[in-house]
Amino acid sequence: MPRARRYTLRFGPRIYAVPLEPSEITRQLVELRVEHRDLDVAIAKLATDPSCDDLQLKRMKVRKLRLKDMIAYLESKLIPDLDA
Repeated sequence: MPRARRYTLRFGPRIYAVPLEPSEITRQLVELRVEHRDLDVAIAKLATDPSCDDLQLKRMKVRKLRLKDMIAYLESKLIPDLDA
């Protein structure tokens, strides 16, 4: 059985391998959503700390936005192309 083809997307310093099979996309979406949710909690907790590092907070927010973009991209890959 041939292996699924992969290609990469670059989001910031990391390179993500984007699978073309719907089951792999769904699995990766679940992982990204969990990480996004965890970052949301960590950002909220860090923002309430008066001695927080502003640079770290900013980096976490940027990471969260990149995750959101990647989630949106993968969700769009699950929608079948319609011939117009």
